[in-house]
Amino acid sequence: MSCFHGYALAAGLEQSFAIDASAVTFGPGVLAECGPLAASLGCKRVALFTDARLAQLPHVAVVEAALRRAGVDFARFDEVRVEPTDASFLRAAEFAAGGRFDGYVSVGGGSVMDSCKAAALYATHPAPLEAYVNAPLGEGRAVPGPLPPHIACPTTAGTGSECTGIAIFDWVSRHAKTGIASRRLRPTHALVDPETTRTLPAAVVAAGGFDVLSHAIESYTARPYTARALPASPSLRPMSQGRNPWSDLGAMQAMTLCGRWLARAVADADDIEARHGMAWAATLAGIAFGNAGVHLPHAMSYAVAGMAHDRGFHAAGYPDEQGEAWVPHGLSVIVNAPSVFRAVAASAPERHLEAAAAIGADVRGVAPADAGAILAEALIRLMRAAGVPNGIGAVGYRPSDVTALAEGAFAQRRLVDNAPELVNQARLAELFAGALHYW
Repeated sequence: MSCFHGYALAAGLEQSFAIDASAVTFGPGVLAECGPLAASLGCKRVALFTDARLAQLPHVAVVEAALRRAGVDFARFDEVRVEPTDASFLRAAEFAAGGRFDGYVSVGGGSVMDSCKAAALYATHPAPLEAYVNAPLGEGRAVPGPLPPHIACPTTAGTGSECTGIAIFDWVSRHAKTGIASRRLRPTHALVDPETTRTLPAAVVAAGGFDVLSHAIESYTARPYTARALPASPSLRPMSQGRNPWSDLGAMQAMTLCGRWLARAVADADDIEARHGMAWAATLAGIAFGNAGVHLPHAMSYAVAGMAHDRGFHAAGYPDEQGEAWVPHGLSVIVNAPSVFRAVAASAPERHLEAAAAIGADVRGVAPADAGAILAEALIRLMRAAGVPNGIGAVGYRPSDVTALAEGAFAQRRLVDNAPELVNQARLAELFAGALHYW
């Protein structure tokens, strides 16, 4: 049976999709609204999360002043680690548990927002770390109840964490990245001030921008929601439900914006139009993948990042205070993306061609069989223009690593199972082999 929005419905499979989104206020100067917003949410004392570098920048000062003017007490935690670990999540949770907070505010990139989500969760519903972590690495236990209000104030155009119920960390002892996913983790309200991106180095803009772009393409090409088994209860419908008419809207617009603005935003810090455009793209992509989920480039990224500590790669533009090799999230994603989309486009060639067209490829007269190659080449052109690494080989991996990388990626079941085709470890090893170098 065909449905009005272009998705085929089948007996015994999912018939419905859910729409979940944070409230969003977008525009220059909105950080100054944090105080009145916190007060309106009933907050008397909030935990303010940021990192040590951001704590010295005006964005945090603007939020603190706004809270003071509104009469909202706060205590600041500025020990968030860039690319959080299990240990840094637990330190954040310990701070939250001892503070008698009735609300949370995060000012920073995905690391800050994710750390704030985890802190609020473990302070409100105490449990061992592994309890809420995605299976099979963790127990995948459901969050048992609501969390206090969380106002997320992103300062990068990348992760979209202000609009998702996902918190990602590096589980050091297991050499893997993983996360916690629950609708209850979604921030209550996002204050997106695109002016915060004006001071970002070009390399950081590039990493964040490619994360945005891959969010959007993965959401648009994910397994359709109508391919999932009908849940026994509406409460069991997964947050990452597969692509759907709602996520399609945000994903397509985010891809179009990235095609228009990403290279310009990287090339020129004074191109305010481009930086603002990428901030809006990040928000739209966050809303899209927060409902559809992402798939293989992100599943593979967790293995790339989780095994990177002895690979010798240090990303330009990022602080090196941690004194170790690591791959920023956006880079760990995009180095896999051309290989993935080249390989899986046969699952829905028209969608892959639409994605390619959105980011600037000429798809007139292109045969469906060439969809994967066209999209991969369009991505590679953007990658080269932005100066990002040439595949996983450029961040320290060798052909001999693909088996271990595939094993690590296959553990990301929430993401692997959202792919448009069934994937096993052997298939993942092929995709990693295809991602070693592109030019």
